[in-house]
This record gives sequence, structure tokens and C-alpha cells, in this order.
Amino acid sequence: MKKKLTAVILAAVLVAVFLPGCKKNVGTPEDNPVQEDTGENTPEEEYIFAYSCGDLSDPFYDVLKESIRAGAEEQGHRLVVKDAGQDAAQQAEQLAALAEEDVDAVFLCPLDEEVITPSLEMLGEAGIPVIDLSVRLEGSDLFDAFIGADESNAGKVCGDDLMQRRTNGGTLVIVEDSGNSLINQRITGFEEAVQSGGFEVIKRIDAGKTTVGVQAEMEQLLSGADHIDAVMCGEDRMAKEVLAAFEKTEGTGTVVYSVGGSPDIKKALLDPQSPMMGTGALSPVNMGKTAVKTVAAIMEGGQYEKETTIETFLISRDNLEIYGTDGWQ
Repeated sequence: MKKKLTAVILAAVLVAVFLPGCKKNVGTPEDNPVQEDTGENTPEEEYIFAYSCGDLSDPFYDVLKESIRAGAEEQGHRLVVKDAGQDAAQQAEQLAALAEEDVDAVFLCPLDEEVITPSLEMLGEAGIPVIDLSVRLEGSDLFDAFIGADESNAGKVCGDDLMQRRTNGGTLVIVEDSGNSLINQRITGFEEAVQSGGFEVIKRIDAGKTTVGVQAEMEQLLSGADHIDAVMCGEDRMAKEVLAAFEKTEGTGTVVYSVGGSPDIKKALLDPQSPMMGTGALSPVNMGKTAVKTVAAIMEGGQYEKETTIETFLISRDNLEIYGTDGWQ
């Protein structure tokens, strides 16, 4: 697994043998007045990591990829990327190929555990560590470490904020995806937070099943007789469609929440005329940094956490200036 740069090591040995009288480097300019850069300061060990993702069109996973890449390259390692395009069978094939290739570890955002398990077993047999990200695999023997967000809390903080702003309750629209386990956790966390607040869910829009799209369904609701006090969206991309529907209306008084913390939604929060009120912030940047630190410990035989939970928190107009609108957390 480890690639040793034998030429560098041999050169160091020859210097030690034939120049015993030379002063050893002690790390200061005074002790090393001439340090000529030969361009050969490659790390003694270079690793090749792989990032296997179910859907790179999702901005969260694209930012996560770039965070991992930046951390790996900073340490002198390389990252290859495999995008399954929402196809679990394709991801299984890509993982099986990685088991045959000369990679040292895999960062995995899994699609369907049942479909990819045989490929994960191949990685295990090849001695290739797997860092499970975001979606937790049930088979604990299939991965070396799991790093994920507190998804339930990301929904809860939105519900807590709504309870403070709408103390008399009201009508709710939920935008969800019943086939997405992460979104289900977020919506559950939200609904548990508001269950005693006098809120009534008058409509559920399933983004994974609607035939006309979230925006069209939301526009239809807004044109009806029912007043809508709040909309909770399972992710920021849903919220963008909801906000687009509100562009055709005026002064409804509705507040909108979502989960993500993407630049687009934070820019909407910056607009005082937008119904956007808050987002349960995820942190793909911090998740990527944690993943790189974890895999480094695994490769070096050090100590690391088997499971790590990345904090989630509310970003609203009240604290937006702390986080800015240019990027993710």
C-alpha cells in the first residue's frame, strides 16, 4: 500500500555515510544558510485515495469532494473521483474496480447498501480502508470509520426557531423525499420539535414522486384558499423551488425553512423581502477535513474515532454575518 521513494532515502543514506563531519540540519536559516530547492521535496509516502459518490450534481457532495481533495493534496497525496450518477449498480462496479486498482483508501458516500455490499467486501479483502460518509452503512464490518452530520438536529433547530416565531401555531407544508433516509431524519427532527406548538400539516409534497415538480405544486397551493404559515423543506434544493414559487406572490407572511446552508439559500436569507427564515446548516467542508484526518490516522496505525458526528446548527438572518454567503461551512 505504501509507496516508498527509495531514491530519496538512498540519497539521505549516502550523505550520512560519506559526509559524517557535516553539521546536521536543525531547522533554522542560521544553521542552513543555503537551502536550494531541487523540486524533489515529494513526501516519503504518497497515497492514492478514491472518492466514491452517488450524485455529484448535489452541491453538498461536490463541496465535500473538494474539501477532501484539498486536505489530501496538502499532505502530498492524490484523489481520484468516481461519480455513480445516482445509480447503485454503477457505484458497485466502480467500487469493485477500485478494489483491483492501486488505491490506498476509499471515501464513500453510499447509495444502496445491499447493492454495493459485495464490492465493499472486495475492498475489505484487499486491505483497503473505507471511510463511510454522510449515509451510515448498517454493516459495521463494511467500513473502518463513519463520519456524518446530526441530521435530526438539523431539522430540529428549524422547528425550534419556528416555535419561537409562531407561538400560536398555524398551517404547515412539508417538502420531503420519502425515499431519502437523510431527509426523513431531518423532517422527523423538525416535526418532533413543533408537535406541541399547534401546527397542522395541510400538505406534504414528495419531491421524489411529484410529476410536475416542487415549484409547480407550491404555486398551486399558493393560488388556493388555504393560508400557509410555514414551509419546511428537507434540503436547500427543494427550498430554491419553493422560493421560486413565492416570487409570483406578494405579502403572504409565510416563512420557509430548509436544511443545507448552501450559498444560494444564505443569499436568500440576506434579502429582507424573502420568505426564507432559516436553514439547518450542514458542514461538508468540516466533514471533509475530518475525513482526511481520520484516514491519515488509519494509514499511520494511529488512534481514531470509529464514528464521528459533525455538528449541525441554525443559520438565520440573526447570525448570517458570522457565516457569510460565499460558500459552505
